[in-house]
Amino acid sequence: MRSDNVRKGMQQAPHRSLFHALGMTHEEMDKPMVGIVSSYNEIVPGHMNIDKIVDAVKLGVAEAGGVPVVFPAIAVCDGIAMGHVGMKYSLVTRDLIADSTECMALAHQFDALVMVPNCDKNVPGLLMAAARVNIPTIFVSGGPMLAGHIKGRKRSLSSMFEAVGSYSAGTMTEADVTEFEEKVCPTCGSCSGMYTANSMNCLTEAIGMGLRGNGTIPAVYSDRLILAKHAGMKVMELLRKNIRPRDILTEKAFHNALTVDMALGCSTNTMLHLPAIAHEAGVDLDVDMANAVAARTPNLCHLAPAGPTYMEDLNEAGGVYAVMNELDKKKLLYTDLITCTGKTVGENIAGCVNKDPEVIRPIDNPYSEVGGLAVLKGNLAPDSGIVKRSAVAPSMLRHEGPARVFDCEEDAIAAIKGGKIVAGDVVVIRYEGPKGGPGMREMLNPTSAIAGMGLGETVALITDGRFSGASRGASIGHVSPEAAVGGPIALVEEGDIISIDIDACRLDVKVSDDELASRRAKWQPREPRVTTGYLARYAKMTTSGNRGAILDINQ
Repeated sequence: MRSDNVRKGMQQAPHRSLFHALGMTHEEMDKPMVGIVSSYNEIVPGHMNIDKIVDAVKLGVAEAGGVPVVFPAIAVCDGIAMGHVGMKYSLVTRDLIADSTECMALAHQFDALVMVPNCDKNVPGLLMAAARVNIPTIFVSGGPMLAGHIKGRKRSLSSMFEAVGSYSAGTMTEADVTEFEEKVCPTCGSCSGMYTANSMNCLTEAIGMGLRGNGTIPAVYSDRLILAKHAGMKVMELLRKNIRPRDILTEKAFHNALTVDMALGCSTNTMLHLPAIAHEAGVDLDVDMANAVAARTPNLCHLAPAGPTYMEDLNEAGGVYAVMNELDKKKLLYTDLITCTGKTVGENIAGCVNKDPEVIRPIDNPYSEVGGLAVLKGNLAPDSGIVKRSAVAPSMLRHEGPARVFDCEEDAIAAIKGGKIVAGDVVVIRYEGPKGGPGMREMLNPTSAIAGMGLGETVALITDGRFSGASRGASIGHVSPEAAVGGPIALVEEGDIISIDIDACRLDVKVSDDELASRRAKWQPREPRVTTGYLARYAKMTTSGNRGAILDINQ
């Protein structure tokens, strides 16, 4: 066992004295030591129940003959961080989480790990750590929130942000907004739509690192505690069989994850996180391949914000495995891959039927014949831009309009709420990328303001930043190269005509090559917005969105 390095032999007597200080018995020191990475805290609604999940995991590990040892991982609530300087600190925690987990796991020589994340950056950060450390590992999330109920309709956090836009437009009263804020988030858990947290927890199942139900069983259901106990037991089986993350996180497994991503209509942020996880696993995942996967993968689900169904509905309909079973009817998945269950993908999904064809469309009756995400390219995005196609109104799949240019999110929000953006406009928000932000802020406030003011089917938004999974509409993010490194988005001027063709995967500014070259010759880099602390170090090392905003020591 790896833990023998700190618990066996005369040279390790000082180490054992410290384990005794923890209350560990001689008998326990003969058993495998399993690290449980707990994302519990009292500021993130998706994490406030994780202490109970961790306790259940500990019981499962002990029942199966291991010694559970808990250590923490940080987490930022994107909803609370949204719309101010705090959002600069969201994406960047993904690397802090991966780095700190690597440090703890290797410094203390754990034999195996159980990752207990839930929200946006914890899941990919811990998947990155799992691939990097490469000891037997399994995931069990805190689970999704139940949907709110307002005036007879299910609602979620995206509805809350849009309510603020509706209030600005005069179509909602203050009392209406208050009702939303009191009822839209009724339980603990990751926010109830197919936003980034739930997208990544579902893809953890699809890629083979989480048990069935990891992405969909609601946080408040007792089934979540049962799942956690089973995860604790299962990690001991993975240890005995020596099944490690890199055995599971293969190139074909990432193909499966992308395929399920397209069928579910996941958050655009998966196009940041999957390449970053693949990088740690030694797999080259080029986001360009997403269009090829989308072209052959039907979109089967329209969960909020794309439609009226929620994670609890997906769970009742059969969950991720039922979606995968539909996809397998057209042989769209690699089913012979090993997973954290100790079985193959095919064995896992056998018999997992679709129980609700309105929540999970049958493979022969999809919402769309193509997947939920699209990678756009053109002279405005030579490397890439990402859009959640499944959440775009059909009328906006092709659009041309004048650029309304803003160099930060705050200025754009002021213009939108001030009534200065009109139907047909294309809002461009730049210098918000990984380097330029720094930190690549999510833009849920401007997208929600546009939707709330009734402009969601007539106004597009383009940014080198990114969008919340709760965003909907013609919202194109991750535009690369970003403005801070001189990407073409830095050269756009007020009134330039922007051409969007999502079906053709094109994003262009209708300006001649000569004019763009002239503007480029005059362009000067901006002074960094942050010059001290972690954000300054991050800005120096991060790459653009098309590479997953990974840290590169050669930057």
